[in-house]
Amino acid sequence: MSSRAIGQAFAALLLGMLMAQLDTTVVVAALPSVATGMAAGGAIAGVTAAYLLTVTVSTPVSGTLGDLLGRRTVFNAALAVFAAGSLACALAPSMPALVAARAVQGVGGGGLVVTAISALAQMFTREELIRRQGHLTGVFALSALAGPPLGGLLAAGPGWRWIFLVNLPLCAIAALLAQRGLPRGPKPRARASFDIRGALLITVVGGGVVALGAVGPLARDLPATAAVLAVTAAGTWLFIRVARRATAPLIPLSLFQDRAVARSVISTGLSGIALFGTFTFIPLAVQQGTGAGSGQTGVLLLALTGGQLAATTAFSVLARRFPGLPRWGRLALVMGIAGMTALACLPALHDLPRAGSVAVAIAGMALAGAALGLSMQAYTLIAQGRARPDQIGATMGTLTFARQLGGSFGTAAFGWVLLSAADPRGGVTVALATAAACLAAAFVVAPRTKDDPGVQT
Repeated sequence: MSSRAIGQAFAALLLGMLMAQLDTTVVVAALPSVATGMAAGGAIAGVTAAYLLTVTVSTPVSGTLGDLLGRRTVFNAALAVFAAGSLACALAPSMPALVAARAVQGVGGGGLVVTAISALAQMFTREELIRRQGHLTGVFALSALAGPPLGGLLAAGPGWRWIFLVNLPLCAIAALLAQRGLPRGPKPRARASFDIRGALLITVVGGGVVALGAVGPLARDLPATAAVLAVTAAGTWLFIRVARRATAPLIPLSLFQDRAVARSVISTGLSGIALFGTFTFIPLAVQQGTGAGSGQTGVLLLALTGGQLAATTAFSVLARRFPGLPRWGRLALVMGIAGMTALACLPALHDLPRAGSVAVAIAGMALAGAALGLSMQAYTLIAQGRARPDQIGATMGTLTFARQLGGSFGTAAFGWVLLSAADPRGGVTVALATAAACLAAAFVVAPRTKDDPGVQT
């Protein structure tokens, strides 16, 4: 295949990932306009929760479908679903219709992300993947930095519906670019049947955890929380039973026979709890420790993205000379432990000179951001290198699912910690200290040097 076709396919994958990630952040700034235009009130939370729910649940499903049908087929299908969901969002006449359309859009978004990660593992060698990490970092940073301002500008200008309409030409461009360079599917006789029961059970499990993390009133209702946790636990048990018996399970248990993959998935899940699950609580720690207002806190939070950009850019350059991926992953976890520990101490520093508490806040957030970026890259690359060719999609779907589920579980758990604390400052400290403990546990189980993709077990 020509380098031009591969380059076009790579651009299509980046564009798909950008749209899926951008639609997580771009809508946030427009929520007040949406609530006003539709008189939604508290129901507006469903706009974000519906997208997050279906992105999480569709990730392992899309990964396995990619193994069965090919990345090109699934990527094009994900683009079509994402475009249809975007159009439905733009034309939604009511809040229930908008929430339903966001759920459809999330199905496509989950497929775009996991198919892109899986396709990259098929298209490029390990060295080339490391070299191209800068592009992936740029996509993540652009979605994080440009999303809220872009959403605010569109909502204040042509209207919030244009947030979704702009996706339509981008989906068309991505579809055109992807037609030649993406990997095709396996031979028909090599295809296995899809695990429908596993998909239904993973929907129950993922939906329960995401609902606890995304729907505040549900997480604050103790009986409802207990019921959701019971259903989630039962769904997990049934899912494992189905996976053991299925011919082609949604998440093959054989994935975890590879020590590097198993350790990467566990470390990724724990990192998701600590790093994604604390996004809501870090601004509280900054405000409590520095006394900064909302605007100043927003500026200080740029240290999170700055730390991530600096670390991942350094990784894309230095990892070619020092390619030991497990060491990079463990370095990320050490930085995360240090960053979360500093942020946990921040609420107690409110009596110190403001310059000192601001310095601690910036350092803690920069380290946490660096840990987020480095751990995602290192463990994704390890799993990409160790995945069986016929299970690349399932492996990448499982890894991404663990990260997203960990983030939702962490949001719910840390929210409970904050609600049950007698002192808000103490609650934030306990939540962030627990996050540091989760990263320490991830360090213990993280892949070692002998688990490097270049070393066969």
